[in-house]
Amino acid sequence: MKKTFVSDNKAFNTQLLDFIINFKSLGDMFNDGDRNVIKTMTIDGVLVNVKSFRTPNIINKIVYRFFRKSKAQRSFEYAQYLENHDYGTPKPLGYFENSSALTFRDSYYASEHLKADLTYRELTTDLNYPNHEDILRAFTRFSFKLHQNGINFLDHSPGNTLIVLNNGDYKFYLVDLNRMQFGKMDFVTRMKNLSKLTTHESIVKVMSSEYAKVSGEDESLIFNTVWKETQDFQERYYRKKRLKKKFKFWKK
Repeated sequence: MKKTFVSDNKAFNTQLLDFIINFKSLGDMFNDGDRNVIKTMTIDGVLVNVKSFRTPNIINKIVYRFFRKSKAQRSFEYAQYLENHDYGTPKPLGYFENSSALTFRDSYYASEHLKADLTYRELTTDLNYPNHEDILRAFTRFSFKLHQNGINFLDHSPGNTLIVLNNGDYKFYLVDLNRMQFGKMDFVTRMKNLSKLTTHESIVKVMSSEYAKVSGEDESLIFNTVWKETQDFQERYYRKKRLKKKFKFWKK
């Protein structure tokens, strides 16, 4: 067993640990995903999210036990990094890993629940959302700031940015943090980072316009590169779905 909690409140940590240990029977379901499960519970007046990561396959059980940090540990450490560098993310509370001497079993990441007004996804499903373009441009400036500081959020996808409207002073909070890289990002890497967010050409045009303003780079080059990367990403995504469908058919 490996656990790390940030609070100095022993009673809080004890209740949080009990929540994690009894995850199947405690808490309210927040998101029952195909791979991971998120539950919430109020502890000492704080609404807590705990994310249970899917049990890894037999190879990754060895990898996570001996060679690589778990998804829970990475989520926790990356959240602390973002906090320390003034980027939004729900406040990290700790993580827990369950292992034996020879193999990794499961892991959990705990954070405070953040009440958001929307996610980036709503900007892609409702093009008439109030102040749509203003929010989109603010999000683009947020993304550029990440790029400037060498933060490559590999899961920069529609559901992974929470948005708090805050009377027009928009605040952005990243979630699902276990895949990040740090270091200088070249132009193509930055454009690829924006390519998983939307399939709407009009949204890409607005983002390209704002990115050009803050970066000083050519707007046409930005748009053409992001749009090509977007189309390439969609092609790979649907090809993968078709292959999975065929594989399931063959297994029958």
